[in-house]
Amino acid sequence: MTFHLGCAIWAYKGWLGELFPSDSRAADFLHLYSRRFTAVEGNTTFYSIPDVETVKRWASETPDGFKFCLKLPKSLTHNGLLQPALPGTLAFLTKMQGLGDRLGPFSAQLPPSYSPSRFDDLAAFLTALPRNEAEFALEVRHLDWFRAPHAENLTALLEGLGVGRVLLDTRPLYDAPDDPQLHSERKKPKLPLQPNVTAPFSLIRFISHPDLALNQRFLEEWVSLVDQWLQQGTRIYFFVHCPVEERSPATARHFQHLLEQHNNLVPPLPWNTINTPTQLNLF
Repeated sequence: MTFHLGCAIWAYKGWLGELFPSDSRAADFLHLYSRRFTAVEGNTTFYSIPDVETVKRWASETPDGFKFCLKLPKSLTHNGLLQPALPGTLAFLTKMQGLGDRLGPFSAQLPPSYSPSRFDDLAAFLTALPRNEAEFALEVRHLDWFRAPHAENLTALLEGLGVGRVLLDTRPLYDAPDDPQLHSERKKPKLPLQPNVTAPFSLIRFISHPDLALNQRFLEEWVSLVDQWLQQGTRIYFFVHCPVEERSPATARHFQHLLEQHNNLVPPLPWNTINTPTQLNLF
């Protein structure tokens, strides 16, 4: 499978009655989610590291072809330089191997304080990762990474190592007349979008507006890019977020419909083969 679609999490009670049957138990959420979407961005590992038994259970509850795209823990990526965190990173990667063929690319989200002045540290860290055993993607948030010459230097580094660039698209939030994050503790940054591919895969984080219509023109842009990259043989992992988490699955499903209308390169969405008791309202 060259195209995977999903959300940032798999367990959310607000999805009962729409993504999940209304009588579903929390213990069944991963099983149910993985029969509706084909991947998940594992935000859970950003905040805590699961034990070995939990990782094995995740693998056993999901079907063939499903992918976990896990974040490196915040405790490793948000404490200054990255090189001192390498032993902990390698230990984390070893523990996650229990996912077997469910394991997708790992991603490292760097804080806004991590600037291009630490380029040598970043290069040494990425070079030391076991890139022959796993795939990795990088998300940067300091604005200077998006400006010359740092943007070009970063692209060259990632291309040389075969490390992906996480493409964070927050435009639907900031181009809208209202900001749905006003009362959120975790606001997504307003950063330029530089849609380039630096590895055999691309990992996209689309931060959607709760109003589906306000996402339309941005989703149509992504349809064209995804189609182009799939034709070039690039694997795509596309994840939909939303400040109002109830809306994420429907926006992801809408994107699948747009892709299917435009081309036939994307596999069917498992969710569309399930007869759910409640018809999902696309707002």
